[in-house]
Amino acid sequence: MRPSGLFRFLAFIFALVTSLIFIRSYVSFRMKTIRLPRWLAGPGSAKKIEVVKIKCDLSKPCPDNFFAFKILSGAANVVGPSICFEDHMIMSPVKDNIGRGLNIALVNGSTGQVVRQDSFDMYSGDPKLLVKFLKAIPEGVLVLVASYDDPGTKMTDELRKLFSDLGSSYARQLGFRDSWVFLGARDMSNKSPFEQYLKNMGNKNKYEGWPELLELEGCVPRKVF
Repeated sequence: MRPSGLFRFLAFIFALVTSLIFIRSYVSFRMKTIRLPRWLAGPGSAKKIEVVKIKCDLSKPCPDNFFAFKILSGAANVVGPSICFEDHMIMSPVKDNIGRGLNIALVNGSTGQVVRQDSFDMYSGDPKLLVKFLKAIPEGVLVLVASYDDPGTKMTDELRKLFSDLGSSYARQLGFRDSWVFLGARDMSNKSPFEQYLKNMGNKNKYEGWPELLELEGCVPRKVF
Protein backbone atom coordinates (compact mmCIF):
# COMPACT_ATOMS: atom_id res chain seq x y z
CA MET A 1 0.00 0.00 0.00
CA ARG A 2 1.24 3.46 -0.92
CA PRO A 3 2.12 5.87 1.94
CA SER A 4 -0.59 8.29 0.85
CA GLY A 5 -3.23 5.54 0.86
CA LEU A 6 -2.09 4.32 4.23
CA PHE A 7 -2.32 7.86 5.60
CA ARG A 8 -5.87 8.28 4.33
CA PHE A 9 -6.85 4.90 5.79
CA LEU A 10 -5.45 5.78 9.22
CA ALA A 11 -7.18 9.18 9.10
CA PHE A 12 -10.47 7.47 8.33
CA ILE A 13 -10.06 5.02 11.23
CA PHE A 14 -9.18 7.88 13.58
CA ALA A 15 -12.24 9.89 12.52
CA LEU A 16 -14.49 6.85 12.88
CA VAL A 17 -13.24 6.01 16.38
CA THR A 18 -13.49 9.66 17.48
CA SER A 19 -17.08 9.86 16.19
CA LEU A 20 -18.09 6.67 18.00
CA ILE A 21 -16.62 7.93 21.28
CA PHE A 22 -18.45 11.26 20.92
CA ILE A 23 -21.78 9.61 20.10
CA ARG A 24 -21.46 7.21 23.04
CA SER A 25 -20.64 10.04 25.45
CA TYR A 26 -23.52 12.19 24.16
CA VAL A 27 -26.09 9.39 24.45
CA SER A 28 -24.90 8.60 27.97
CA PHE A 29 -25.25 12.26 28.95
CA ARG A 30 -28.75 12.53 27.48
CA MET A 31 -29.94 9.41 29.29
CA LYS A 32 -28.80 10.88 32.59
CA THR A 33 -30.43 14.29 32.13
CA ILE A 34 -33.66 13.51 30.25
CA ARG A 35 -36.96 13.85 32.14
CA LEU A 36 -39.87 11.57 31.38
CA PRO A 37 -43.21 13.23 30.67
CA ARG A 38 -45.65 13.16 33.59
CA TRP A 39 -47.89 10.62 31.95
CA LEU A 40 -44.92 8.18 31.75
CA ALA A 41 -43.49 8.93 35.14
CA GLY A 42 -45.61 6.40 37.02
CA PRO A 43 -48.61 6.66 39.35
CA GLY A 44 -46.62 7.91 42.29
CA SER A 45 -45.24 11.03 40.67
CA ALA A 46 -48.16 12.24 38.57
CA LYS A 47 -50.43 14.91 40.02
CA LYS A 48 -54.05 13.90 40.45
CA ILE A 49 -56.37 15.72 38.06
CA GLU A 50 -59.68 16.64 39.68
CA VAL A 51 -62.78 17.49 37.68
CA VAL A 52 -64.94 19.98 39.55
CA LYS A 53 -68.67 19.27 39.22
CA ILE A 54 -70.78 22.42 39.43
CA LYS A 55 -74.22 21.89 40.92
CA CYS A 56 -77.07 21.73 38.39
CA ASP A 57 -74.45 22.29 35.64
CA LEU A 58 -74.45 26.04 36.21
CA SER A 59 -71.99 28.18 34.26
CA LYS A 60 -70.16 28.97 37.53
CA PRO A 61 -70.39 27.75 41.14
CA CYS A 62 -72.43 29.53 43.79
CA PRO A 63 -70.78 31.19 46.80
CA ASP A 64 -71.19 29.89 50.35
CA ASN A 65 -74.68 30.18 51.86
CA PHE A 66 -76.27 30.24 48.41
CA PHE A 67 -78.32 27.53 46.71
CA ALA A 68 -77.75 26.62 43.04
CA PHE A 69 -80.79 26.17 40.81
CA LYS A 70 -81.70 25.76 37.17
CA ILE A 71 -85.20 25.84 35.66
CA LEU A 72 -86.04 24.97 32.04
CA SER A 73 -89.46 25.51 30.55
CA GLY A 74 -90.93 22.98 28.16
CA ALA A 75 -90.20 23.12 24.45
CA ALA A 76 -93.59 23.45 22.73
CA ASN A 77 -95.67 20.40 23.73
CA VAL A 78 -92.88 17.96 22.87
CA VAL A 79 -90.08 18.22 25.47
CA GLY A 80 -91.10 18.66 29.08
CA PRO A 81 -89.58 21.11 31.59
CA SER A 82 -87.05 20.41 34.33
CA ILE A 83 -86.30 21.85 37.77
CA CYS A 84 -82.92 21.31 39.46
CA PHE A 85 -82.00 22.54 42.94
CA GLU A 86 -78.65 22.00 44.66
CA ASP A 87 -77.76 19.33 42.08
CA HIS A 88 -80.98 17.44 42.78
CA MET A 89 -83.24 17.03 39.75
CA ILE A 90 -86.65 17.54 41.33
CA MET A 91 -88.81 17.38 38.20
CA SER A 92 -87.96 16.29 34.65
CA PRO A 93 -89.22 14.21 31.72
CA VAL A 94 -86.79 11.44 32.74
CA LYS A 95 -88.35 11.27 36.21
CA ASP A 96 -91.78 11.25 34.54
CA ASN A 97 -93.25 13.63 37.12
CA ILE A 98 -94.09 16.64 34.93
CA GLY A 99 -97.33 17.64 33.25
CA ARG A 100 -98.95 20.12 30.89
CA GLY A 101 -99.46 23.56 32.42
CA LEU A 102 -97.44 24.67 35.44
CA ASN A 103 -94.85 22.49 37.17
CA ILE A 104 -94.07 23.70 40.68
CA ALA A 105 -91.50 22.61 43.26
CA LEU A 106 -91.42 23.88 46.84
CA VAL A 107 -88.07 23.93 48.64
CA ASN A 108 -87.21 24.85 52.21
CA GLY A 109 -85.29 28.12 51.94
CA SER A 110 -83.11 27.30 54.92
CA THR A 111 -82.25 23.61 54.53
CA GLY A 112 -82.67 23.18 50.76
CA GLN A 113 -84.92 20.16 51.28
CA VAL A 114 -87.78 19.56 48.83
CA VAL A 115 -91.11 20.14 50.55
CA ARG A 116 -93.48 19.24 47.72
CA GLN A 117 -93.78 19.10 43.96
CA ASP A 118 -96.79 18.94 41.64
CA SER A 119 -98.07 19.87 38.19
CA PHE A 120 -101.31 21.65 37.33
CA ASP A 121 -103.13 21.39 34.02
CA MET A 122 -103.82 24.97 32.99
CA TYR A 123 -105.72 24.08 29.80
CA SER A 124 -108.47 21.73 30.99
CA GLY A 125 -107.75 21.31 34.72
CA ASP A 126 -109.41 22.85 37.76
CA PRO A 127 -107.67 26.13 38.73
CA LYS A 128 -109.04 25.81 42.28
CA LEU A 129 -106.51 23.03 42.90
CA LEU A 130 -103.66 25.44 42.16
CA VAL A 131 -105.26 28.16 44.30
CA LYS A 132 -105.38 25.76 47.25
CA PHE A 133 -101.77 24.70 46.62
CA LEU A 134 -100.44 28.27 46.52
CA LYS A 135 -102.39 29.44 49.58
CA ALA A 136 -100.90 26.60 51.63
CA ILE A 137 -97.29 27.62 50.94
CA PRO A 138 -95.67 28.55 54.27
CA GLU A 139 -93.19 31.37 54.78
CA GLY A 140 -89.53 30.61 54.20
CA VAL A 141 -90.27 28.26 51.29
CA LEU A 142 -88.90 28.86 47.79
CA VAL A 143 -91.29 28.38 44.86
CA LEU A 144 -89.82 27.17 41.55
CA VAL A 145 -92.11 27.24 38.50
CA ALA A 146 -91.71 25.93 34.94
CA SER A 147 -94.34 26.16 32.20
CA TYR A 148 -95.11 23.44 29.68
CA ASP A 149 -97.38 23.63 26.62
CA ASP A 150 -100.05 26.00 27.95
CA PRO A 151 -99.78 27.77 31.33
CA GLY A 152 -102.36 30.50 30.80
CA THR A 153 -105.80 29.34 29.66
CA LYS A 154 -107.10 28.66 33.19
CA MET A 155 -105.10 31.48 34.80
CA THR A 156 -107.65 33.38 36.90
CA ASP A 157 -107.28 36.82 38.46
CA GLU A 158 -106.93 35.16 41.86
CA LEU A 159 -104.05 33.02 40.62
CA ARG A 160 -102.35 35.99 39.01
CA LYS A 161 -102.45 37.84 42.32
CA LEU A 162 -101.13 34.84 44.25
CA PHE A 163 -98.14 34.52 41.90
CA SER A 164 -97.59 38.29 42.00
CA ASP A 165 -97.51 38.09 45.79
CA LEU A 166 -94.74 35.47 45.44
CA GLY A 167 -92.65 38.06 43.58
CA SER A 168 -93.65 37.51 39.95
CA SER A 169 -93.58 40.46 37.54
CA TYR A 170 -95.21 38.60 34.63
CA ALA A 171 -97.99 36.50 36.17
CA ARG A 172 -100.57 39.16 35.28
CA GLN A 173 -99.58 38.87 31.59
CA LEU A 174 -99.40 35.08 31.37
CA GLY A 175 -101.55 33.74 28.53
CA PHE A 176 -102.20 30.86 26.15
CA ARG A 177 -99.01 28.92 25.31
CA ASP A 178 -96.64 31.51 26.76
CA SER A 179 -93.27 30.37 28.14
CA TRP A 180 -92.52 31.15 31.78
CA VAL A 181 -89.90 30.22 34.39
CA PHE A 182 -89.86 31.72 37.87
CA LEU A 183 -88.41 31.46 41.37
CA GLY A 184 -90.09 33.32 44.22
CA ALA A 185 -91.20 33.07 47.83
CA ARG A 186 -94.15 34.13 49.99
CA ASP A 187 -92.19 36.46 52.19
CA MET A 188 -90.42 38.44 49.43
CA SER A 189 -90.52 42.19 50.00
CA ASN A 190 -89.70 43.04 46.36
CA LYS A 191 -90.17 41.48 42.94
CA SER A 192 -88.05 38.41 42.30
CA PRO A 193 -84.91 38.85 40.17
CA PHE A 194 -85.31 35.25 39.01
CA GLU A 195 -87.90 35.23 36.23
CA GLN A 196 -88.14 34.95 32.45
CA TYR A 197 -91.17 35.26 30.21
CA LEU A 198 -91.90 34.96 26.49
CA LYS A 199 -95.22 35.80 24.87
CA ASN A 200 -96.84 33.50 22.31
CA MET A 201 -96.41 35.66 19.20
CA GLY A 202 -97.77 33.56 16.32
CA ASN A 203 -95.41 33.68 13.33
CA LYS A 204 -92.64 35.13 15.52
CA ASN A 205 -92.46 31.95 17.61
CA LYS A 206 -89.44 29.69 17.40
CA TYR A 207 -91.69 26.63 17.35
CA GLU A 208 -94.94 26.48 15.40
CA GLY A 209 -97.53 27.75 17.88
CA TRP A 210 -95.11 28.14 20.81
CA PRO A 211 -92.28 30.51 21.76
CA GLU A 212 -88.83 29.11 22.46
CA LEU A 213 -87.67 27.23 25.54
CA LEU A 214 -86.54 29.36 28.47
CA GLU A 215 -83.60 28.60 30.77
CA LEU A 216 -83.17 30.28 34.14
CA GLU A 217 -80.20 29.58 36.40
CA GLY A 218 -78.67 31.30 39.38
CA CYS A 219 -77.74 31.36 43.05
CA VAL A 220 -80.39 32.15 45.62
CA PRO A 221 -79.33 33.12 49.15
CA ARG A 222 -80.00 30.65 51.93
CA LYS A 223 -82.71 31.80 54.32
CA VAL A 224 -81.21 32.30 57.79
CA PHE A 225 -83.76 32.36 60.61
